[in-house]
Amino acid sequence: MKKHQITILDIARQLNISKSTVSRALTGHPKVSPETRKAVLELAVQMDYQPNMLSVSLVKNKSNTIGVIVPEFMSSFFPQVILGIQQVARTSGYTVLITQCSESYEQEVANARLLLASQVDGLLVSLTKETLNYDHLKIFQRKGIPVVFFNRVCEDMEVPKVIVDDYEGAYRATEHLITTGRKRIAHLAGPATLAISRKRLDGYRDALRRYGIPSDESLIISYDLTMEKVDIYVNHLLNLANRPDALFCINDPTAIQAIQVIKQRGLRIPDDIAVVGFSNDYYSAYIEPSLTTVAQPVQDVGSTAARLLINQIETDCDKPIIKQLKTELIIRRSTV
Repeated sequence: MKKHQITILDIARQLNISKSTVSRALTGHPKVSPETRKAVLELAVQMDYQPNMLSVSLVKNKSNTIGVIVPEFMSSFFPQVILGIQQVARTSGYTVLITQCSESYEQEVANARLLLASQVDGLLVSLTKETLNYDHLKIFQRKGIPVVFFNRVCEDMEVPKVIVDDYEGAYRATEHLITTGRKRIAHLAGPATLAISRKRLDGYRDALRRYGIPSDESLIISYDLTMEKVDIYVNHLLNLANRPDALFCINDPTAIQAIQVIKQRGLRIPDDIAVVGFSNDYYSAYIEPSLTTVAQPVQDVGSTAARLLINQIETDCDKPIIKQLKTELIIRRSTV
């Protein structure tokens, strides 16, 4: 059966009135009589009429819609960020269109084009691990559509950004391992393409330096965030003649997978090797042993980014503000 989208023309024909009268009735125009408006609204409900939001946005030059691009949904981080975005958007009268990229640059480009075609009023973005070219996002700037980055940001675009203090969080995590007596602390780092990876690596290095521990490059492994690689690299570290006594991981999914590998090798956590993550994912408190981690104010990241974007949309203020939120070290049984 051929689909037919109910339009104001269908309602007008049923009631034998003009399209303009139906349109005015649906928008509460004062020139439409209460009886006509009541008839139009009741028939619209009966016929399952839905306004064509694209047409409405073209008329108003505003869609009251925010686009969101996130790199993945595998961890709880980005769903939690989106909760913060949606809460602010809803109270401000905006709808949120959410896309995710499965860590693919090509999908990120496709998602950006989709949101651009959907006439979004603004864009919130966290980049994929593959993203090195930003032309698909600079298009929004050229068209006067505000962009705000969060978490994984583009340092080449002067737009507002919301980040956490990755450097300080990594420094405190490494310092905690040192103060519990660890001397050979390995680091499973993220891709160097991501600013968060570089900042966490810097925090790790500086903590070692502060406490007079030489940075051993054989204990630092950057990888592409796939769980299969975690198994390979953790086993590699455990096979070293002088294996590490602690492991600081780029994020909680990496740390949780590392714990599974370590346990399979028959080693005790934290007696033989301590493990620290970063992000305080939901499962980090419930694995065995529970994971010491760096907590981020995840929903605040989303709500702050949404407020910055909506402020740009409604005031045309485009100052490249950077909001940096604090982290907190949560100590659990994987280190003590």
